[in-house]
Amino acid sequence: MKREQWGSKYGFILAAMGSAIGLGNLVRYPSVVYENGAGAFLIPYFVALFTAGIPILFLEYSLGHKYRGAGPWVYQRLSKKWEWLGWWQSIVAFVILSYYMVILGWALSYTYYSFGSQWGEDTESFFFNNYLGVTEGVGVLGGIQWKVLIPVAILWAVLFWVLHRGAKRGIEWASKFMIPILVAMIVLITIRGLTLEGAIKGLEAYFTPDFAALSKPEVWINAYGQVFFTLSVGFCTMITYASYLPKRSDLANSGFIVALSNCSFEFFAAIGIFSALGFLATQQGVEVGEVVAGTLGMSFVVFPQIINQFPGLNSLFGVMFFVSLLFAGFTSAVSLAEPGIAAIREKFGLSRKAAVNWLCGASVLMSLLYVFKGGLYFLDIVDYFINNYGIVVSAILMVVLTGWVSKQVDSLQKHINDVSIVRIGGWWPAIIRFITPLSLAAMVLWNIYNEWMMTYGGYPQWSVNVFGWGLLAVVIILGALIQQRRWATEPSPHKEEVSS
Repeated sequence: MKREQWGSKYGFILAAMGSAIGLGNLVRYPSVVYENGAGAFLIPYFVALFTAGIPILFLEYSLGHKYRGAGPWVYQRLSKKWEWLGWWQSIVAFVILSYYMVILGWALSYTYYSFGSQWGEDTESFFFNNYLGVTEGVGVLGGIQWKVLIPVAILWAVLFWVLHRGAKRGIEWASKFMIPILVAMIVLITIRGLTLEGAIKGLEAYFTPDFAALSKPEVWINAYGQVFFTLSVGFCTMITYASYLPKRSDLANSGFIVALSNCSFEFFAAIGIFSALGFLATQQGVEVGEVVAGTLGMSFVVFPQIINQFPGLNSLFGVMFFVSLLFAGFTSAVSLAEPGIAAIREKFGLSRKAAVNWLCGASVLMSLLYVFKGGLYFLDIVDYFINNYGIVVSAILMVVLTGWVSKQVDSLQKHINDVSIVRIGGWWPAIIRFITPLSLAAMVLWNIYNEWMMTYGGYPQWSVNVFGWGLLAVVIILGALIQQRRWATEPSPHKEEVSS
């Protein structure tokens, strides 16, 4: 089976940036910063970036580029007993895609609602009651909410078309089109935000450091979480994307560009976000902390309030913001689909068209769960457990496999240096073997401790068992079952590999 390739290094970098830059950069990051020491948060953030984010990014680049395959193929070539881990990560990406597309459907709807501020004055009631029609509890499914289903169906059709076109004509093309426009819109939003009354108030809330917060373990855990999730590592995307690169490609330089561009983007975007929050706080006569909200609240409740108060052309500002969410999220959605598509093709010998049909069809069916009126509860539980356990635990296993089981981390360092202008030193294998697994294990243990103290979100225990722990168990079992199937083309030994 002929392997796909990117049209250019520039196209690969934009695709990798498109994967990394998502909804979390625009709305999750500002909330995390404010709640974890504001300006002081940058200290644990950069520690996490250089002890977990960039090292794992390099690891995934080197794995995909050296072994020329998606996650399951790569892990089997490291050790035949560990193929299931690649399926675990690919299925996790599939699960995230199923609800990520629903959130993008909300953003598409709100792009339309921006014209004339159709959400009215009570933006919270509009979002939860009028638009989502949220039921009274997790046990009440309710009917299908057509206001949600229709935009989600439109976006699935567009994603289906892009994925059918392949890496070069689809993913690369979408990234080249969307990422420059996204950056331009964020620059305009930030410039306009800085000119608003109260912008300084918002920036003070963003930059004023609370160094006392650095003594709290949860601040460091949240820094690792933000860096880890924002770089799109842990679910085989970067392994798959790197496998499409030519054999002579500068991996280290590309990795630094993607990581630092992603972090710069969210840091810069937060300036515009906090300027707008300062404006809203000034208009309402409250402190900035009283208008800061979590990811969904920030996007679909707080920003419509800002748009309502915006002086002149508020519809244009609203359209720009929600189109930014759409573009940032869509390129990430593409990257969530590709690991599964590549893995299915390699395992079962399918054409790209057939693999796209199977993956998108299954993911669309799972998406239907979230377009019911009670779907928000399921989305919240699935998102928490799949991100905090599904991704992080699989990443711990990935570094254990490469650093300790197959002992290939030194070979991967050599591979990176052989093809890169910028050489990485002995710090990288040491971090992969020791610091990264320990820091990620601390994240998991902290989350388990919090779960032990109180059930997540105050939900009934049965719902957490089914849609949280139960879903994680299904993901692992599916990975183990798929491993039992024979490969359409058995992975052949590589002279540099160490068999297990």
